[in-house]
Amino acid sequence: MEGFYYTKEGGYMQNIPLRIIDDEFNLLGEVDRYSSAQIGISWSGIGELELQINRYLQHADKLVKGNIVFPYNQLDQAYIIRHREIELDENGKQTENWSIKALSLKTFTSQRLIYPAAGKTHESVTGNVETVMRHFVNTQMINPSDPARIFPRLVLGANQNKGPAIEENSRYDPLNEKLTELSDLHGLGWNIELDLKNKRFVFVVKEGRNLVANQTGLPQAIFSTEFETIESLEYTESDLDYKNFAVVAGQGEGIERRIISIGDAVGADRYEMFVDARDVSEEDDEGNPRPVEKVVADLNKRGNEKLSEHAQEIYLGCQILTTSRLIYGKDFSVGDVVTVRDKGWSVTMDTRITAVKEVYEYGKRKIEVVFDNDKPTFISKMRREIDALKYELKK
Repeated sequence: MEGFYYTKEGGYMQNIPLRIIDDEFNLLGEVDRYSSAQIGISWSGIGELELQINRYLQHADKLVKGNIVFPYNQLDQAYIIRHREIELDENGKQTENWSIKALSLKTFTSQRLIYPAAGKTHESVTGNVETVMRHFVNTQMINPSDPARIFPRLVLGANQNKGPAIEENSRYDPLNEKLTELSDLHGLGWNIELDLKNKRFVFVVKEGRNLVANQTGLPQAIFSTEFETIESLEYTESDLDYKNFAVVAGQGEGIERRIISIGDAVGADRYEMFVDARDVSEEDDEGNPRPVEKVVADLNKRGNEKLSEHAQEIYLGCQILTTSRLIYGKDFSVGDVVTVRDKGWSVTMDTRITAVKEVYEYGKRKIEVVFDNDKPTFISKMRREIDALKYELKK
């Protein structure tokens, strides 16, 4: 029964069809007889689709780099093919299968850095979170000062002014990393979706639903073995990288260097860290002294960002039962805040769904869910160390 999956209603059905278009939005074909597909969606980051398909099947030849793949009629889940290879068997011999890797259209933002406006040291913007995110996309991809940086067919969706008022500065940060940072800090998602009718890519900012157990405005989404909504639950808590008190150092030398402290923990409960923030300028772009309160506010912001990277770590992940009463895409979606409960572990948490993976293989479909943050990997920890060096390099 390769290429089929089991539905909640019972019975085996064909795989979800994957449509293929080119960068001019021409429909090239559709595939549904693949042997395996893993469709990953990320609330704040860039999702990935992995596909294994016999290279002799109809339209498999259209799965080439640069073409776009999306599940049938799901225009908010589109992926651009970035890699393909012929799979090898356990003996190192070529098989008949293509292995395809595609990234969500959000990866377009990884092709741009955030350039400061002419005559400015940083690109600065004030407004609600959605307006700030849109500003960075607009100035770096849609209406940049250099026409060579315009990203074809990309437009902004309607501004609904989501999120609190913030002030944000950036200097040559990768655009996708800045959008992910803002998303993680403020809980808003972002995406680049297909507009087939007008042949455009649309940047949108999204807000998840509140589906926790103690609210009554919407149907509750409770993930628990007790309610037979999940097959398995993985739970990890860790203080191995925990810090709760920051010493933030701005500009200046020796005893003249501006230093502030963030945190109020004492005694054995105090975990200190040092934050080098010498890139936080004491002067504006015209060389005039900045108000002390603004400098201190920027130092506080930097310190809190670093503390958030070293918060007490709690990781939750689960696999949804095929027969669960909670249906993905209807009762819960990526970005929603839900309740996770396990009486045996005495764990009850209201948490956001930050990633979902749909897996179609071996004749079955399964849904894997990540809450808040996935476990830190060696690469993510290395990236954190590299990020710490950026401020020095971009002074």
